[in-house]
Amino acid sequence: MSFCLDTYLQQSDNYEIHASKAGFKDCAMIIRFKADDLVYIKPGDEVLGVRIIGIPPIPIGFDHKKGTVFLPYTKPCHGTSVVELPIDDDEIEKIRKLDTGNKK
Repeated sequence: MSFCLDTYLQQSDNYEIHASKAGFKDCAMIIRFKADDLVYIKPGDEVLGVRIIGIPPIPIGFDHKKGTVFLPYTKPCHGTSVVELPIDDDEIEKIRKLDTGNKK
């Protein structure tokens, strides 16, 4: 499945924003708090068609009961948001392969 986060956010209402126009550190803390499973990636890694930027290690969270992913989404001049959206198992495995194993 080919997925592009930018397109998804523009064309769908099936997502939740937990924070917006925030700092990266606050968004990372929200992801760590809300997710029941975490992986950590490097800045510049591509997740769901978007390069993720932030202070390493960058947390990406999963809620397996709801089938969702939490990720920081940074737009220059607008700050960072925490976005939760549905994700399929193939995309979860792609994200897991990026895990640095570096826990904070």
